[in-house]
Amino acid sequence: TKAAKTKAAKVEAPVAEVAASPPDSAADLARLRELMAELAAAQGETPLILPSVDRNAVAAVVQDWTGIPTGRMLSSQTEKALKLAATLAERVVGQDHAMEMIAKRVQTSRAGLGAPEKPVGVFLLCGPSGVGKTETALALAETLYGGEQNLISINMSEFQEAHTVSTLKGAPPGYVGYGKGGILTEAVRRKPYSVILLDEVEKAHPDVHEIFFQVFDKGMMDDSEGRRIDFKNTLILLTSNVGSEVIMDRTGNGTVRAGLDDLDTALRGPLLKVFPAAFLGRVVTIPYYPLSDAMIEAITRHQFAKIARRLRATSDAELVIGDGVMDLVKARCTEIESGGRMIDAILTNTLLPELSRGVLNRSLEGEKMTKVTVWASAEGFTYTFE
Repeated sequence: TKAAKTKAAKVEAPVAEVAASPPDSAADLARLRELMAELAAAQGETPLILPSVDRNAVAAVVQDWTGIPTGRMLSSQTEKALKLAATLAERVVGQDHAMEMIAKRVQTSRAGLGAPEKPVGVFLLCGPSGVGKTETALALAETLYGGEQNLISINMSEFQEAHTVSTLKGAPPGYVGYGKGGILTEAVRRKPYSVILLDEVEKAHPDVHEIFFQVFDKGMMDDSEGRRIDFKNTLILLTSNVGSEVIMDRTGNGTVRAGLDDLDTALRGPLLKVFPAAFLGRVVTIPYYPLSDAMIEAITRHQFAKIARRLRATSDAELVIGDGVMDLVKARCTEIESGGRMIDAILTNTLLPELSRGVLNRSLEGEKMTKVTVWASAEGFTYTFE
């Protein structure tokens, strides 16, 4: 606000004066610390003016200009790479093996030991719906590239015809749409540091599969205008439901933890019926396990934690989960093929509307809330507001 700017400006002048003069005494240092504290209080958590131009300020400006995530310029990015598997596992429940495999490839790239002409990594995530494949892409975009806005998601079921290749690369000269760029090439040109999610890749036409060979091998693709699009700083995830029946059978619908080598061998046959060997040889195949009861409970707790954070931010109230709520959610997750999406549907369609109605009623009546408790009953979810 204008008042905050004026207050900050009044504080900055003596700060500059004290900082410019040599610290002759302890009193000068004490006065400098006092002024810095006043400046921080005036500017709040999101300062309009930084007291000094440090590496974080420079990195932030470069990010605005280039779109390159700030973290890539800072040592904190190295720490993120080293802790990547654990960070991803906090969001993607029960697929620790997949997080480890992806993290190892990212760490190799960050250390500069990977093939420089290829993307950071290319992974084919196979498994039933709702087990965390898409969530993996979202978590990677958030952790490595600064936010989920740096996720390029393409539904490959829209490319079942051979001529749809032009939609990805751009229409050729003389055709409608020439000059607008392709869905994929234009997105990567604008966001060269991003996670690319090719969802349900098995539904795309074989000709569409083939255009990715050059991307996987050489980290680039030429668009319809002849521009060379650089994919070397992207992380590419392909998802597929091929072999889901094999995975469900080998794991007893999520009750048995089958070995990865066994699953890899069992998946090879179904995958070869859909993808050519040349395609599979260019990707790292990772099977995803079906959700067990323990995994469903962990995902539910994670979803409740996100709701609690939103409630705290909007109403400054605490969310408490009462006895039996977790068991009620698990009992309603009867469609195992829906996986974690069933949990989201239960909370979004049942719990959140009822909870929101209670919050809005108290807001309308001007009643202050400090705690909301969710209970389980024979009729469903019940709520108490304090």
